[in-house]
Amino acid sequence: MMGLKSPLKIYLFAAIGLIAIVLGCAVFSITEANDFELAKQEIVLRKIGHEVLLQSGDSTSRVLPVTKISENDYQIRFEKEFTFHPDSLVKIVSHALNNDKSANDYVVNVLNCSGTEVVFGYSMSKNGQDKLVPCSGRKQPLNCYRIDLIFKGGCFTAIQKGYLIGGLPFLAFLGLMISKSFKIRRNSPEKASDENVTFELGKLTFDSAQRQITFNDAITELTSKENKLMLIFAKSPNLVIERSRFQKEIWEDEGVIVGRSLDVFISKLRKKLELDASVKLVNIHGKGYKLEII
Repeated sequence: MMGLKSPLKIYLFAAIGLIAIVLGCAVFSITEANDFELAKQEIVLRKIGHEVLLQSGDSTSRVLPVTKISENDYQIRFEKEFTFHPDSLVKIVSHALNNDKSANDYVVNVLNCSGTEVVFGYSMSKNGQDKLVPCSGRKQPLNCYRIDLIFKGGCFTAIQKGYLIGGLPFLAFLGLMISKSFKIRRNSPEKASDENVTFELGKLTFDSAQRQITFNDAITELTSKENKLMLIFAKSPNLVIERSRFQKEIWEDEGVIVGRSLDVFISKLRKKLELDASVKLVNIHGKGYKLEII
């Protein structure tokens, strides 16, 4: 700010100070609300575990304390082995979270107790745009299971939103002052993207620019994450791609690395590739995945 005039410096420092106060209030509010929200979420999750045990015919064994894996990842553990029906689990979770406005989008994974295998998993969105429930109708055998729930982040209470929205005019003011003080480079040439390409995979045509898979004139649309997954596979057909690469290239730029939900998105993409029997997504145990073209 050495080249700025004195009045402008005063405005900028004042705006920064006001924004700091607003954000400080928001952080305090978030910290105060976290303990209450965590306690409420644990009650809901333990209720889910209780209903799952009742559905399996177990009314005596305990649901163990809920474990918080990360900021939005919770795990329900059980005292004894049990069996479950995927359709019933989906209904139990949906009913329990139906009144929770913060649980708009979530992923549910059922793991064996060693944590090495996802026995059943699905994703759910309250807006109905992104919903996937594979392998429904198949009752799971008696075993030791853990239920992992991953909620989409970015939720704020009404008070927190009030603080943040109240700070927007100050952010706008700060941006206006800075934009008048510095030259903005316009119309700079964009770097050509190497992702807008088309691939012929067996009898399928994958167009990453349009986010589409075509088979005999039948077009299948892909979501943003499915398209990114498919692009990585298409560039390296018949080669094993490690899980860590997907996590780094697809999720790390969003500030979050998602582990177990990767299997759900792979399952979703695999279903869309079933049009061509010569193209398969193969799970390489302990390593990753491979797009196998026969």
